[in-house]
Amino acid sequence: MAPWSPGPMSGTFMSMDFTLTELDHRSADGIEISLLWSRMTNQLMVAVADSRSGESFEVRAPADKALDVFRHPFAYAA
Repeated sequence: MAPWSPGPMSGTFMSMDFTLTELDHRSADGIEISLLWSRMTNQLMVAVADSRSGESFEVRAPADKALDVFRHPFAYAA
């Protein structure tokens, strides 16, 4: 798996950690969602970017809920 490139997102988690690896990715209707793992901290997060609105956010994902956060990031962002 290739190291993840942050692109347009500039969240706190990502700006501090340059060792992110993208574990999974999906996109639909201008929304990009990535499941990321930090080799440095061994933490998981989900990054969401909406190319139409320019908005983005990240959600920390506990290992036991990472896939659920990846599948439903808006529910965990609330």
